[in-house]
Amino acid sequence: MDILITHGGLARTRSFHVSPATLVTAIVALLLALMLLSGAIYHLVVLKAVRAGWPILGDIAGLVVPEDTEQRDRFLRENLDAMAQKVGEMQAKVVRLEAMGERIAGLAGIKPEEIRAAEAADTRHLPVPKGAAGGPYIPMSASGETPSLAHLNELVDTLDDQAARSGDVFTLIESRLLERRLEMLMVPSAPPVLGPVGSGFGFRIDPFTSRPALHTGLDFAGPSGTPIRSAAGGVVLSAEGAGAYGQMVEVDHGNGLVTRYAHTSRMLVRPGELVRRGQVIAHMGSTGRSTGSHLHFEVLLNGVPQNPARFLARGESLSLKADRQEARAGVEPGARRAR
Repeated sequence: MDILITHGGLARTRSFHVSPATLVTAIVALLLALMLLSGAIYHLVVLKAVRAGWPILGDIAGLVVPEDTEQRDRFLRENLDAMAQKVGEMQAKVVRLEAMGERIAGLAGIKPEEIRAAEAADTRHLPVPKGAAGGPYIPMSASGETPSLAHLNELVDTLDDQAARSGDVFTLIESRLLERRLEMLMVPSAPPVLGPVGSGFGFRIDPFTSRPALHTGLDFAGPSGTPIRSAAGGVVLSAEGAGAYGQMVEVDHGNGLVTRYAHTSRMLVRPGELVRRGQVIAHMGSTGRSTGSHLHFEVLLNGVPQNPARFLARGESLSLKADRQEARAGVEPGARRAR
C-alpha cells in the first residue's frame, strides 16, 4: 500500500509504502492504547467517585459498578469473619495454655508471684479470661457487627504477647525442674552396693576391743570384688590409703556433702575426676581395720558424720514414687532402672 503526502507551499509530494501487516499492527497498538487509557480513567475517576461519594458523578458511577462494590464488600466481610473466628480459636488455646502453665508451676512449687507481673488494664483489646471461664458462645457475626482489620491486628498482637509470656512461664518451670533434678542427683541417696547391712550407724560394740564405740557409717557385707557405686554425682576428693579406713574413695557432692567408701580392694577413680550417680568407683575388699570383706559407707555434712540410712531412705522413697508413675503409664515397675 502506497501513501502520498503533498505539501502545498513547497509543491512537493512524498510517497510512503506501508505493508498490510504493518498497518494492522499499528491499528491494534492504537486500540490497546485507547483501552488502557479508558481503564485508567475508569479507576481514577469512576471508582474514586463511588468511594468518595461525589454527588453527580458518584450517582452515575454507582449505576455502572454497583455489583463490583457489593462483591468487594461481601468478600471483605467474609474474610474478616473468618479471621475473627481464627482469633477466637487462638484465644481459647492461649487460655488453656496459661491454665496448664499455672497448674504445672504449682506442681513444681513455683509461687504465682514468680511468674506473674502486674498488668495494666487495656480496654483496647478484648479481654482474655484468666483461669476458669465459661458462658454461652455468641459469635461476632450474631451481633451484627463486623470487626475491623485494625482491631483484629490488635487482638493478634495481644495474643502474641500472651503466648510469649506463657513460653516464659514454661521456661521458668523447665529451669526450676532441672535445678531440682540436679539437686536430687547430687544427694547421696543411691545405695552403693546391693547387699545386707551388717552394722548400722551409732554406738555399737567394737569388733576388735569388744567395747562400746561410735560407728560413723553403714557396713555392707559382700564378697571381695563386689562393685561399689557412687551414691550421687560429684568430684573425687581422694582415692588412697587412709589408715584404719584402708583404701578409701572420698567424693564431694557439693553443698557440704561428702561420701566415703572404705576398705576397698581396688579403686577405679582418681582425685579430681567427675563421677556420675551409680558409677562404679571401686571394688569391695577388707583393707585397713577390717574383720572381713565389706564396705564401710559414710556420709558427712560439713565434716560431721550423718546417718547414711536417712539419705538412702529418701532414695527408696523416690524409687517407689517412680515405680507408681511407671505403673500408671503401663510400664513394668523397675524396668527403667533395670536398663
